[in-house]
Amino acid sequence: MPKALPLIDTSGPICCSPVAAAPMSPDDALEVALRLKALADPVRVRLVSLLLAEDEICTCDLAPALGVTEATVSHHLSVLKKAGLISDGERRGMNVYYRARRNSLVALCRVIDPNCC
Repeated sequence: MPKALPLIDTSGPICCSPVAAAPMSPDDALEVALRLKALADPVRVRLVSLLLAEDEICTCDLAPALGVTEATVSHHLSVLKKAGLISDGERRGMNVYYRARRNSLVALCRVIDPNCC
């Protein structure tokens, strides 16, 4: 059984020094690791890619685009939301729309490589 992620607030962009700047504190390392762990799945990487390619996307379009079930998409969206990498869904009638949280993704990139963005 996979190890459960610790519960910390990951709703905001990550805010710590780049990995190469100095040894990270245990708390900062945990924040980075939780976000990277959320991305460490091919379906989630593809979801983020789809969300970055569009301003927003409906859940009804995600399952066919990824070739997985709607339940699988829902699970992966939940993991990405908990990690603060995508927005909470916006319900419009029967559909729910999601957006990538670009500021959170850029902040994560900067922690890994301060010259990336």
